Amino acid sequence: MHTQIPFLLLFLIMIPLMKSAPDNTNLVYKGCAKQSLQDPNGVYSSALSAIFGTLIQQSSKLKFFKTTSGSGQASISGLFQCRGDLSNLDCYTCVSRLPILMDKLCGKTVAARLQLLGCYMLYEVSGFAQISGMEMLYKTCGSSTNGGGGFEERRDSAFSALESGIGNGNGGFYTTNYESLYVLGQCQGDLGTSDCGECVKSAVQRAEVECGRSVSGQIYLHRCFVSYSYYPNGVPNPKKSSSSSSSSSSSSSSSSSYPSSSSSSYTSPSYASSGMTS
Repeated sequence: MHTQIPFLLLFLIMIPLMKSAPDNTNLVYKGCAKQSLQDPNGVYSSALSAIFGTLIQQSSKLKFFKTTSGSGQASISGLFQCRGDLSNLDCYTCVSRLPILMDKLCGKTVAARLQLLGCYMLYEVSGFAQISGMEMLYKTCGSSTNGGGGFEERRDSAFSALESGIGNGNGGFYTTNYESLYVLGQCQGDLGTSDCGECVKSAVQRAEVECGRSVSGQIYLHRCFVSYSYYPNGVPNPKKSSSSSSSSSSSSSSSSSYPSSSSSSYTSPSYASSGMTS
């Protein structure tokens, strides 16, 4: 019988975004369970290999997929999700990196989660305790703006547009521009429209509190994330408001801007001082 340990008790290590040009395969953060995977007969290893193989295969045509391998207490569940604006090829390239990175960065543990800039993957053994989809896993905030008054009002208006757009059944992914601000939100692919809207609303509130007057920020909750960037000279290569189904089998490729940030942390409500600052 496997000991249940909450995801909040993961050994959380933050690795900051690289300051070079954005790359979908750059590592954002990792979460590795403290408990090693006891697998003398190789049952879990076989199930995990099957999970990885299935997820990689599905990433060539889907943006989100969830599966289970094994049976009973020896089963493992896993999923991947790509950012909604990635092409099928970019999604596949991103997801294909994750199993190797998981093994390198986490080893064999009962659960692991890796977030790259363009995709993430998660697996858990049977019996692994669940947490709320609105728990904050990671945040990163840019430098404070000195662009004068009105920034927070413009940012909040952009967030309102994001909440409205993602809450109107847009497949769990939405981006928009508003007065030199570019905002993006995405929910885990199996969230319903209502739950997705609530999750993004919670992430937006976190961004407003955690990042304040920062010119950019990213807030990752367990089942959704939001990102915003401020461009005083206007958003480069303006993007129209857009949406994309998280399970769509086709999507046009476009680049999203994630400026370098001045502070970032992987947070856990159970350990107030567990966040690390770059």
